[in-house]
Amino acid sequence: MKQPGFEPRLYRAWSKDTDLVSFTVVVKETDLYIRARRNLRKKALDEVLKQRKLLEGYIARHPGFLTALEPFPVDSDAPLIVREMAIASTKAGVGPMAAVAGAIAEFVGKELLHYTTEVIVENGGDIFLKHEKPRLIGVFAGTSPYSGKLALKIEPEETPLGVCTSSGTVGHSLSFGKADAAIVLSPSAALADAAATAVGNLVQTADDMQKAIEFVKGVEGLTGIAIIVGDKMAVWGKINLVRRETP
Repeated sequence: MKQPGFEPRLYRAWSKDTDLVSFTVVVKETDLYIRARRNLRKKALDEVLKQRKLLEGYIARHPGFLTALEPFPVDSDAPLIVREMAIASTKAGVGPMAAVAGAIAEFVGKELLHYTTEVIVENGGDIFLKHEKPRLIGVFAGTSPYSGKLALKIEPEETPLGVCTSSGTVGHSLSFGKADAAIVLSPSAALADAAATAVGNLVQTADDMQKAIEFVKGVEGLTGIAIIVGDKMAVWGKINLVRRETP
């Protein structure tokens, strides 16, 4: 979950692939960096506006949805993005807005897949991707010695995939923990986002990393996790960390 605020997206410059077109879409708190086979900015903007209108309309009628820090029941006829966020937050045991960045990335990405065979949508560190060849996602973990030195290698058969990150030391995310990075993988970007928040909340010190991994193992739909606290790291599941090549 990303809270309002702006900061330099320096990690976006780490992307070295040259076969995809890059463009951005910014609407209020939503700040998307998108890569696709062609420039689909207009279609991405339309989808962002559509999903934000649905979400903001629901929040206007149910303000508790915005502020809840635990699962919040929603109407059966609520917009799909609201229901997806509610399902994800219930599985992870956090408030529904913990899933908002991942959900928007996923809804935009799936819409763009009608017009491109490959897409990567990054929303403040939360990512939805579908691609046709192996690709690397750089790991940003603040002042940790691992930051900028590692990357996740994602194979095409693993996608569509959500890769979402929570941090208690970087950015404007709401986190009650101290992890430099809690990176969670799931076919559902909304679930990955909610679970990353839950994991981030659990980790106060490196000693909490195993407890967090046990939590992830119990959440249906999560496929992998990497937790970084300073110079310590814990990894579980289908997650392939490789050394990132630097210029």
